[in-house]
Amino acid sequence: MIKKENYNIPGVKGRGMLMDITYDDAIKNAPLVIFVHGFKGFKDWGTHNMVADYFARSGFRYLKFNFSHNGTTADKPIDFADLIAFSENTFSMELEELNDVIDFVCNGSSMPRVTGVYLIGHSMGGGISILQTAGDSRVKKLVSMASLASFANLWTKEAEEQWKLSGIMYMLNTRTGQDMPLKVSILNDWMNNPAKLDILEKATHIKQPWLIVHGDDDPTVPLAHAKQLKKANKQAELIIIKGGDHTFGALHPYAKDSLPKDLLEFCDRSIEFFKK
Repeated sequence: MIKKENYNIPGVKGRGMLMDITYDDAIKNAPLVIFVHGFKGFKDWGTHNMVADYFARSGFRYLKFNFSHNGTTADKPIDFADLIAFSENTFSMELEELNDVIDFVCNGSSMPRVTGVYLIGHSMGGGISILQTAGDSRVKKLVSMASLASFANLWTKEAEEQWKLSGIMYMLNTRTGQDMPLKVSILNDWMNNPAKLDILEKATHIKQPWLIVHGDDDPTVPLAHAKQLKKANKQAELIIIKGGDHTFGALHPYAKDSLPKDLLEFCDRSIEFFKK
C-alpha cells in the first residue's frame, strides 16, 4: 500500500521545513530519493505528489520538502503567504538546509535510517543539488532536472546596480500575479561566495553517477545550461527531451489524472538511471 508520512523539521533561523515521504509499505529498505524544488517552487506544486506516487510504485521512497524561506508557510503550504521570508532567502541557506535534510534521514529519525540518498534537483534546486553532491559522499546518484548552470541566470546583469542601490528587487510571479521581493542579500551571497556557489566549477568535482535531463524548448533555463554542465563533467550523461519545457509539461494547479508525456519520460529515465 502506498503511504505518506509528514514531518516538520527546523531549518535556517528556526523556521520550519515541511517534508513528506511517499513509499510502498510492502517494500522494505527501498532506496530514498530526495527532490529539491526550484525558485518559486514548493513541494506540493502541480504534479509533484503524482511524481512521488509514481516513484513509490516503482520501488523508491520519495522525499520532498519546502525550503524554509521559499515563501510558503505551514498553514498555507501552497501559497506564497510570507513574502518577507521569501525576500530573505539565499543560496547558502538552501545549501545548508539540503544538508540538514540529508542529515535527518542519514543520522537517525523516526523513518528507516539510510546511509545514502539519490537527489533530483529542479532548476535552481538543480544548482543547489550539484553543489551538495560535489561535497557529500552520502549522495550516491544525482539527477539534475532543467538545472541552471549559474545562479546569475535568475536575474539580468543590468538589474544588479539598481538592486545594490535600492536593496531590493521585485520579480513578477506570472502565475499568481505577485511581485516577489528579493533583498540584495541573495546577490551579496552569490558575489561573496564565488568558490562555494560556482555550479560549473563544482560540477567538475562530481564523481557520482550523474544524469542531466533538459528540454530543448525550455524558455526559463535554456538548453545551453545543460550543455555547459555536460562540458564541465564529461562523465555525466545528458538526455534532451524533444519539445520539453521547463517543467516537462506540468502546470500548477494540475487537474489531469495522468502525468504529462514529457514528465513521464523524465520519471522513467530517472528511475532507470537509479536502478542501474
